[in-house]
Amino acid sequence: MRYAGIDIGSRTIELIVLKDREIIEQRQTDTGFDPMARTDELLEGVEYDRILATGYGRNLFELSFGAPTVTEIKAYGVGIGSLFRTAGTILDIGGQDSKAIALNDKGKITKFEMNDRCAAGTGKFLEIMARSLGYTIDQFGTEALKATKNLQINSMCTVFAESEVTSLVAKGEDPREIALGLHRSVVRRAVSMLKRVSSGNDVVFAGGVAKNPCIRRLLEDTLERQVLVPEDPQMVGALGAALLAGENK
Repeated sequence: MRYAGIDIGSRTIELIVLKDREIIEQRQTDTGFDPMARTDELLEGVEYDRILATGYGRNLFELSFGAPTVTEIKAYGVGIGSLFRTAGTILDIGGQDSKAIALNDKGKITKFEMNDRCAAGTGKFLEIMARSLGYTIDQFGTEALKATKNLQINSMCTVFAESEVTSLVAKGEDPREIALGLHRSVVRRAVSMLKRVSSGNDVVFAGGVAKNPCIRRLLEDTLERQVLVPEDPQMVGALGAALLAGENK
């Protein structure tokens, strides 16, 4: 039997197909302006016996494909639990929201917090700030690590932060210093969430923002501990959904 999991996020869509709990197919695409059209393209030629959807667009998927869904919290808990047996706390920063999830010693979710009311502290926030400084999202974290001092960014509201960045640029501040200040503001918010749910075991960082080297470095410096990152941090939700599809026969 082949079990598929699809994670329809605000920025990207991920698909994993499992057979005997081993990954036999893995795909990813941008969400674009028509998530279901992109989902159709992603699923073309894919064979599976059961599929489970998670993520920002899971309800659209349920309506279009008549398939069951699972929350991102549960999908991430199962996905991370399968990759890291010692995981106690999960930090997921994606394009649309950020989440902190606590797991017990058996890998069950005991508590979580979620920021989904504004772009502050999310991948979207970083994307907008990168653009305002003339960086691509891939350059943003790398350039921030080159900063020699940190500028304080006072606002986490995307609109006000962008205005603050524009003002700092006009004053001749180094874009790398501004970038570091923005990264620190995101990490402060993330660490605050983590501390409210932390279980004390290993911290695992997932989601698209986990690819950002500056965020990873600052998290470890602030928490004063190693932070584990999956080999492909964006695939965790799809993996968890695929594993759950296999369990709910």
